[in-house]
Amino acid sequence: MSLRFRQIHLDFHTSPAIQGIGAGFDPDEFADTLKRAHVDSVTCFARCHHGYIYFDTQKHPERRHPHLTTNLLPAQIEACHKRGIRVPIYTTIQWDQFTAEQHPEWLAVQPDGRIQGTPPYEAGFYRNLLVNTPYFDFLKEHVREVHEMMPVDGWFFDIVHNLDDSSVWTRRGMLAEGLNPSDAQQRQAYGLQVIDQFKREMTAFVRQFSPDCTIFYNGGHIGPSIRGAIDAYTHLELESLPSESQWGYMHYPLTVRYARNFGKDTLAMTGKFHTSWGDFHSFKNLAALQFECFRSLALGSRCSIGDQLHPEGKICPDTYDLIGKVYAEVEKKEPWCDGTKPLVEIGVLTNEEFTNVRLNKEPLGAVRMLQEGCHQFDIVDTRNDFDAYKVLVLPDRIPVSRVLADKLAAYLHRGGSLILSYRSGLMEEAEEFALPDFGIHFQGDAPFNPDFIYPQGSIGNGLPSTEHVIYQRGAKVEILPGSEVLASTIVPYFNRTWEHFCSHRHTPSSRLPGYPAIVRRDRVIYFAHPIFSQYYQNSPRWCRTLFLNALNLLLEEPLLRVKAPTTLQATLNAQEDQKRWVLHLLHYIPERRGIEIDILEDVIPLYNIEVSIRVNQPVKRVDCVPGNASLPFSLNDDGRIVFNVPEVNGHQMVEICFD
Repeated sequence: MSLRFRQIHLDFHTSPAIQGIGAGFDPDEFADTLKRAHVDSVTCFARCHHGYIYFDTQKHPERRHPHLTTNLLPAQIEACHKRGIRVPIYTTIQWDQFTAEQHPEWLAVQPDGRIQGTPPYEAGFYRNLLVNTPYFDFLKEHVREVHEMMPVDGWFFDIVHNLDDSSVWTRRGMLAEGLNPSDAQQRQAYGLQVIDQFKREMTAFVRQFSPDCTIFYNGGHIGPSIRGAIDAYTHLELESLPSESQWGYMHYPLTVRYARNFGKDTLAMTGKFHTSWGDFHSFKNLAALQFECFRSLALGSRCSIGDQLHPEGKICPDTYDLIGKVYAEVEKKEPWCDGTKPLVEIGVLTNEEFTNVRLNKEPLGAVRMLQEGCHQFDIVDTRNDFDAYKVLVLPDRIPVSRVLADKLAAYLHRGGSLILSYRSGLMEEAEEFALPDFGIHFQGDAPFNPDFIYPQGSIGNGLPSTEHVIYQRGAKVEILPGSEVLASTIVPYFNRTWEHFCSHRHTPSSRLPGYPAIVRRDRVIYFAHPIFSQYYQNSPRWCRTLFLNALNLLLEEPLLRVKAPTTLQATLNAQEDQKRWVLHLLHYIPERRGIEIDILEDVIPLYNIEVSIRVNQPVKRVDCVPGNASLPFSLNDDGRIVFNVPEVNGHQMVEICFD
C-alpha cells in the first residue's frame, strides 16, 4: 500500500489526573477540520504512554482511561473514513506507566541493579518494559482486540528499542544460549536479537487479522540496527523534529539518505510544536513548517506533522489553519514527488554500525559539506552495494575489517573512487591501513596540535596559498611509492603547554614544513586531519573547500552544478514512468536565536540561479512546476543542459522532461 503524502501524528498521552477525557470531541468537527487542512491520514491512539486505552475495551477494562467519556478511537476512525482519511492506530510498546507500576518485574534493569529510566519521584513514564517477558502476551491480546473491534488501516508501534538489560529475564535467556550476561557487548547484541524477534513475531501476529495494513516500529531513528528485521516493516517513518535537541535540522537529511536505501516508502515526521512533543498551545513558524515538509518531498519522503489532541478531545482549528497552508502546497506538488528515485553518485559510509551512536559528528559533517556543495549522495553502511556510487567517502573514523577491505579493493578495481580521512581505512585490530591502494603508511597521531594545511594547486582552488589551521589533531602518515602529496602541513613553533605558550589560543606557524596533509594515489585521496568532525564542530570554510576540491578531482563532471549561496539545498530525483527528472531547490536559513533551538521565520528569495545537469538522453523541455513556466535551456559540449531559474522563493521544483 502506497503511503499518503499529508499525514498527522496525533499524540494523546493523557494523565489519569485529568477529568472529562474526550468530553469535547465532535466527530464531524474533528474530521472536517482535518479535511479542510488537506490531511489525508491521521494516526490516532489506542493506548498511550500513561498506559490507558481510548476505546471501550472488553479485555482490559481496568486500562480504559478512568475519565474517558466516549468511545473515542472508533469514533475518530468512522468520521475520518467517511471523508477518505486513513487512520493508522498508535499503541505504545516499551513506555507504559500503568504496566510499569503493576508489573515492575517486567522492567529493564541497569548493570548495577537499578531500574532503567524515570525514578519513582520524578515526573515521566520513561521506564523501559521488556518484550521478552509475559508483557508480550498482553501486547498480543491488546492488538487482537483492536482488530476485532474496529477497522485497522495500519499500526504505529512506538518506543521499540534494543535494550542493554540486566534483568533476570535477559540473564536467563543469555545463559540458555551460552552467552555471558556480564559482558556489555554480548548484552547489547542479545538486546538487538530480542527486539528483532519481537518485530518479526508481532508482524506475523498482525498478519493473522490483516494482510495489508501498514506496520511500523518507531525507535526515534532509522539506522543500521534495523537491518535484522527490516522485512517486519511495510514502510519507514523518520521521527525527526528539528526543534528537539536530539534531532536538530541535520538529523533528517542524514537518516533519510540512509533509510531510502531499503526500497521502502519513507515518511518524514516533524511537529507543529515550537519545541517538541507535549508542547501544548505552541505553534511552529510557517516558514519552518514549509521547509520541513518541502525538504521531505525533495528527499523522496511523504510528510507527517506531529500534533497533540487536547484531553477534552477538541481539535484546535488554529493549528490546522497553519498545517492547511502547508499541506495545500504539498498537495499541488505531489504529482512531481510520487514514485521518485533519488539520483546519486556519492556514498558516505556511516560509522553508526561501529559505534551504536545515532548522531555521529563524522557523517554529520560530511552531510553538511555535501549539502552546501549541492552534491547528490546517500548515507550507506558496509552492506550496501558500493558500485552504485562513483565516489565513496569514509569520514574520519571508519575501521576496516578484512571483509570490508576486500569489498573496497574490488570497488577500486572496478573503477570506483575513494576519499578517506584521519583514521578511516585503518584495520580493526591494528594501526595500519588495510590496503596498499590507499598509498600511505600510518605512523601515529601527528606530533603537533593544531597544525596548518598549506593548500596549493587544484586542491587549493578558492583558498590563498598560506597556512590554514586545523584545530583537531590529525595523523602522521608516510607516503608509499606512486603516491602524490597534494598539500603538506606547516608546524607551529611548539605545542601549547604550561612550559611554553603563545597568546590566547594556539601557537602560530613556525613556517617549517611538517608531514603530508592530503595525499593522492590514483583514485584515492586521503586527508590526514579529521576534517568532517572539524566541520561539524565549528565549520571552517577551508575544510569544506578542500573536501569539495578533492571531489572535483575525482568527479570531474558531477551530476548537478548550481551557482548559488551555500544556504541553498538542491536535490535531483527521477520519475521514470513520467520520463522526467525533478530538481528541488530549497532556500530556508535556520538561525540560532535562542540557546536551545534553531528558528526559521523568514523566507529570503534568490534570483537567477544558474543550473547545469549532466544528462544522457535528449531533453524535450525544462519547466518550473507547478505552473509549467517554460525555461529556455542549452546543451553544452560536455553533455550538460544549462538553464537559469528566475526565482527560488523558499522552494522551487523544476522538471526536466525527456523525449
